[in-house]
Amino acid sequence: MVPPGASLLFLLILLTAGRATSAAANNKPQLQQLVQSTCNSTTYYDVCVAALAADPSSSTAVDVRGLCAIAASAAATNASAAGTSVLASAAAYQSQVPERAALLRACAARYADARQALASAQEAIKEEAYDYAFVHVSAAAEYPTMCRALFRRTQTPRGYGYPSELVRREEGLRRLCTVVLDIISLLVP
Repeated sequence: MVPPGASLLFLLILLTAGRATSAAANNKPQLQQLVQSTCNSTTYYDVCVAALAADPSSSTAVDVRGLCAIAASAAATNASAAGTSVLASAAAYQSQVPERAALLRACAARYADARQALASAQEAIKEEAYDYAFVHVSAAAEYPTMCRALFRRTQTPRGYGYPSELVRREEGLRRLCTVVLDIISLLVP
């Protein structure tokens, strides 16, 4: 037997859940418009849309600042993944070509620096300190370019060229950072 009032409570829960789902569905076109208008203002529209779409929290963003924080988070995740990958490459070279492994470890450290700069940018965005956020993101975009300089400086008879994986990762992070910088520019009055 169902206790009195239980069916009323169940009906109330269903109605409340239905309203929440309906509100989220009604908000979706506004969110898509916010993402589209924000990304249209960036240098790399496709990168912007992909970065924002990949993060589930973008469905709760209500303004450009929220989207900026999500883009900064995507860039930080990218830097972290790049650093981890480069460090794994360094480990693979350690026994065969220790000099190359040392260069790759130095590059992994630059990606860690980029990750830290992006974490600082995220905090600055939260605090609406956009000038500081801009500086941190700009620094994050530059850290990986130091890898290219390290490889260029270290010309050896074995001919260590700059690895194509690093070229791809450097470009990916640079593009994400450019998107974040473009969005920060929208936030500055």
